[in-house]
Amino acid sequence: MRILCTNDDGVYARGLESLVHIARELSDDVWVCAPQEEQSGAARALTLAHPIRLRQYDERRYAVTGTPSDAVLMGINKVLGGEKPDLILSGVNNGQNLAEDVTVSGTIAGAFQGMSMGVPSIALSLSRLARDKARWETAEVHGAKIVRMLLDAGWPEHVVMNVNFPDRAPEDVAGIEATAQGHRDAVQLFAEERQDLRGGSYYWYGFTGELSNPPEGTDLRAIYDGRISITPLHLSLTDIEARTALAKTIAARGEKA
Repeated sequence: MRILCTNDDGVYARGLESLVHIARELSDDVWVCAPQEEQSGAARALTLAHPIRLRQYDERRYAVTGTPSDAVLMGINKVLGGEKPDLILSGVNNGQNLAEDVTVSGTIAGAFQGMSMGVPSIALSLSRLARDKARWETAEVHGAKIVRMLLDAGWPEHVVMNVNFPDRAPEDVAGIEATAQGHRDAVQLFAEERQDLRGGSYYWYGFTGELSNPPEGTDLRAIYDGRISITPLHLSLTDIEARTALAKTIAARGEKA
């Protein structure tokens, strides 16, 4: 089985080491193509207005000067010579990708790019309270087991599996749960204003870290309760209920296409 690994934290990220560790428990044919620099929050962006450079570090390790989507495109089309891998793993992200995070996550975008190119893809992320205190061992102990389970079960070709590990030691993980994408009840993102040495203002995004109160069955609740969350995601953002109501409104007004 040929596995292509990518991420959004960059080719030097500690989480990429964990991802390769997981991949090598599954196969000897493991390749890496990741962004040269951190691309957190890049979502599904492609580099269209600038050239992309591909850099080789060793026989099966490459980096691109672009986004996670660029990395997967280049990984398949150039690094692997157009031959699709059997699996794409994206991560392990230093921080959770839950609820509305999934729409901006570069980690999940890498998996979506793989899925859109016909390759089964899994995104893996690690919840943690502090960036420098991530429990990488939790992802490394449980990761290969989770991936094997998913591969054995299979999933629809238009779906990406979003795996999140809780901020717990490996032996303290409370189980595995199939979850739905949750929704936080408060906006966590804020912009902090600072001043440079010339007196000019600049801004740095941050998160409040406030916990929401999510219902059972959601990715957020599973992580809060110490379980591994696995959420099947797809790219259709259509709200069926709203579409049905809109269609009735249009029909009632007698509007024609």
